Amino acid sequence: MRKPNHPVISLTLLTALIGFLPGCSHRINDEAMARDIQGKISSDPDTRDSQVSVAAKDGRVTLSGTVKSPAAQQKIGQIAREEPGARGVDDQTTMEPYAEARNAVEQRKPQPIVIPAGTVLVVTTSQALSSNSSHAGQTFLGTPAQPVSVEGRTGLARGATVSGTVVTAKAKGKIKGEGELALALTSLSTKGQTYPIETNVLSSTVKGKGKRTAATTGGGAAGGALIGGLAGGGKGAGIGALVGATAGFVGGAFTGNKQIEIPAESPLSFTLTAPLTLPPPAK
Repeated sequence: MRKPNHPVISLTLLTALIGFLPGCSHRINDEAMARDIQGKISSDPDTRDSQVSVAAKDGRVTLSGTVKSPAAQQKIGQIAREEPGARGVDDQTTMEPYAEARNAVEQRKPQPIVIPAGTVLVVTTSQALSSNSSHAGQTFLGTPAQPVSVEGRTGLARGATVSGTVVTAKAKGKIKGEGELALALTSLSTKGQTYPIETNVLSSTVKGKGKRTAATTGGGAAGGALIGGLAGGGKGAGIGALVGATAGFVGGAFTGNKQIEIPAESPLSFTLTAPLTLPPPAK
């Protein structure tokens, strides 16, 4: 006796099975997505202290729980949005009790002053420097010739002290051989603290019979020089007026065997090549 065929029933079962498999796949993908996001939140140093739960349905991610700061909340949302396959994020997280008040107090605290790279520091030297008498590695001191302010706040006052180094010092020969003097700042001391700084290198050379060049390297424009000549090496000659945004220093001689001379109290301009972070001004 032959068994009856039921093609309609078989087709129905096959259709149901095909419809079931994608739904199962969606559930597996959602679960894997939620686990992956949860793991990233738990391992990220900015978010691992947050008490956050992650759920996903049809690619849409729901975040719930508490966070300690707006920054952590923002980072958690970013992690969820960047998850492969995520189709949207519903962020239901809230701040921990007292966290908002604590963050408000932190924001009211005086913030450090960051002097950006490219800022010109005009420094008055404390001692004389020369291509003949100075030597590479020698330290020199100076003071800011004018204050530096950032967004209306004074970050660098005249009472500070700067320290620099002689990068190159080479005496000029009588007949041939150029003289050279190059300087850079290395640190700044203010309010009892010392901070390393990075600036361009001011370099001046004299060669031949009085031919002189002045330049800056390591950032900033070239060719700035003190107004007037320091040919005689007289104290105060050419001091006071600067040309160019990054004024350097002038060669000390035009003829003969004169050297490059920088008298004490000469204003020199250096350009920061890296930002300088200083404490907030005292109230």
